[in-house]
Amino acid sequence: MKLTDKKIYLASKSPRRRELLRQVGVDFELLMLRSDPARGAPDVSEDVLPGEDPHVYVARVAKEKGAFAWNILQQRRQPLRPILTADTTVTIDGEILGKPADKQEAIAMLERLSGRTHQVLTSVAIHAERAAEQITQVSDVRFAKLTPAQIEAYCATTEPYDKAGGYGIQGLAALFVEHIEGSHSGIMGLPLFETANLLRKAGYPV
Repeated sequence: MKLTDKKIYLASKSPRRRELLRQVGVDFELLMLRSDPARGAPDVSEDVLPGEDPHVYVARVAKEKGAFAWNILQQRRQPLRPILTADTTVTIDGEILGKPADKQEAIAMLERLSGRTHQVLTSVAIHAERAAEQITQVSDVRFAKLTPAQIEAYCATTEPYDKAGGYGIQGLAALFVEHIEGSHSGIMGLPLFETANLLRKAGYPV
């Protein structure tokens, strides 16, 4: 597609994705999707379908966000630019760990992750005028054995409650991580190497 300017749309509420794009000099404009059920049905449901594999789930949600955002762009007659969408999930034993609803759920998640290796999946989709490109990046993260006091103290902060798996590697939970294999930025919510490759394919100079 021919870009109207050197800018993309980011259809994500995540402040971490904004920070990562700024880190590598990508200029973007926010294109917000509704996700709060209190304000009406979400534009794209993030509910897991029965029996859905974590890899299939995270790719489906990212792709559906991109398609929906592109329709919004056309309805509003806004300038045509690539739209970046992404979704991140944490999985262990083949089960998806979403955002904890409360302190007890956050504690249960961290107890399950303690002393073990889990996977963080981030799927990134670039939706443009003639094509859509997508990739899912997978990282292995091993947690140290956590004490009940460590878990309790962490869950007393605000950090766990807006993040898949109940933790953020860019915050206090960095102290829990013994080893990662994969992409640190992917664990944060946007794998930069893979994202840059997708943007180049869409004609954006990175």
